[in-house]
Amino acid sequence: MDFEKKLGRLEEIVQKMERGDLALEDSLKLFEEGVKLSRECQTRLTEAEAQVKKLVGFDSSGAPVTENFQGDED
Repeated sequence: MDFEKKLGRLEEIVQKMERGDLALEDSLKLFEEGVKLSRECQTRLTEAEAQVKKLVGFDSSGAPVTENFQGDED
C-alpha cells in the first residue's frame, strides 16, 4: 500500500473511532491498525526527508550545487 493510501486509511480509522459507536474489540483492532499505519507513514516521511536536497547555487560550469536539507532551520 502506498503512502497516500495508508494516510487515507488512517484518516478513515480516526473518523470511525471518533464516532464512538464501535464495540471495544473493534476499537482495539482499529487502534492497532492505526498505530501500525502511523509508524509506517512516519518511517516513509523520514526516508523522504533524508532524500530532499536544497539548491544552494550553481558552480562555475553551471551545474547545480546542493546540500542536504535540514528542516527547522532558524
